[in-house]
Amino acid sequence: MLFRKPYRSVDAQQAAALIADGAVLLDVREPAEWRAGHAPRARHIPLGQLASRLGDVPADRSVITVCRSGARSQQAAALLAHDGRQVHNLTGGMHAWISAGMPLQAKGGRPGRLA
Repeated sequence: MLFRKPYRSVDAQQAAALIADGAVLLDVREPAEWRAGHAPRARHIPLGQLASRLGDVPADRSVITVCRSGARSQQAAALLAHDGRQVHNLTGGMHAWISAGMPLQAKGGRPGRLA
C-alpha cells in the first residue's frame, strides 16, 4: 500500500505487554514533561534530539514511542522505522497510559504527574 504507516499503533495494554517482552519505551517529550512524570523504565530522548541520537536507541529490540498525546511520537516512530527499526507508536500517548491505570513516576521514584 502506498500510504501505509511504516510502524504499528498500539494501545497502553499492548505497549505494556511488549515492554514485558523486552521492548523499549522511548519517551520523546521535552525535559520538563519527562521530569514531571514518566513510565517506569522508559528511556528519554526529546524528539528534537532523536535524529542525532539514533545510536542511543537499541537496534536489537522493538521500540515503542510515546509523547503526551501521540503526535510527536508518530514523528519519532516514522523516523525510527525509516532507520530500519521495529517500532510501535502508543496511540493517545501518556494520556492513554495513565487512563489505562499504568504507573507514572518522577525523579527518585516519586509518584509522577502529567505535565
